[in-house]
Amino acid sequence: MDNKKMNPRRDVESGRTKNNCSYVYVAETHRESCSWLVPAFVFVNIVVFIVVMGINNCPNTTFGFHKHHHHCVARFLHRFSFQPFRENPLLGPSSLTLIKMGALRWVNVVHQHQEWRLFTCIWLHAGIIHLLSNMLCLVLIGIRLEQQFGFVKIGLIYLLSGFGGSVFSSIFIRNSISVGASSALFGLLGAMISELLTNWTIYSNKVMALLTLLVMIAINLTIGLLPRVDNLAHIGGLVVGFLLGFILLPRPQYDGVLRKSKYNAYQFVLGIVSLVLLTAGLSFGLVMLFRGENGYDHCHWCHYLTCVPSSRWECNSNT
Repeated sequence: MDNKKMNPRRDVESGRTKNNCSYVYVAETHRESCSWLVPAFVFVNIVVFIVVMGINNCPNTTFGFHKHHHHCVARFLHRFSFQPFRENPLLGPSSLTLIKMGALRWVNVVHQHQEWRLFTCIWLHAGIIHLLSNMLCLVLIGIRLEQQFGFVKIGLIYLLSGFGGSVFSSIFIRNSISVGASSALFGLLGAMISELLTNWTIYSNKVMALLTLLVMIAINLTIGLLPRVDNLAHIGGLVVGFLLGFILLPRPQYDGVLRKSKYNAYQFVLGIVSLVLLTAGLSFGLVMLFRGENGYDHCHWCHYLTCVPSSRWECNSNT
């Protein structure tokens, strides 16, 4: 695997996420449901990774006419051992295996009509480090959200955010592959922001909660400016999740005059505007993608969103 062609999505910082969840939901009073979808997502991601490693089968991987099984990491795992560090420092499979299993790659999506890669890539991970960090974050964020809003809403936000991140990434990035659940995780974070805003009156410590969320997201997007991290997928997932939060997560507000809970007019307005923006944005993005347009032709500065040049590295994967 050529590591320069690997573009794993960086996950959000799980420790801050845990603290942040406690800030945001301190005012929650309604009955919570049991969480089963998020644990199921975690289970599926782990199973998929094990299957991918079995198919990768590092000991039998050949390069030219020579077998390099003696370079595999954790050789005692036999066919489940990891690719050499020089190919994949995240302890995972080769890029060829990831492509075979459904990694996001522009040429496959546009020219070979493999649209399914826009979904399958969010279930693949570049390595065990990548997998564990994302799954820890998913547990810390997703279980609490599912308990409060139910599996249908959180499942939709997770899947549509992952899809939106894939579309936005593919419009710009053509010469590398991308895998990981981080775009979906950023979508959950975006939904947490919009949920806080649309249900502003029912929460205590709301300003601190909002600032905590914004700082956490800013830190992780800044980390995404490093090379080989698909920050465009993060941004796409964040925006989709933010809009979906206004659509799916409003709660009735207590009216002191009528002494009952009801939805406010601004919640309906935010939901309708978000639905229009989301539909238009995804439609426009898909049209651009399948017409083969390069996003950088329309936004010359957008390459700074995913990698900032430095004397320590080159940003050569974003063309």
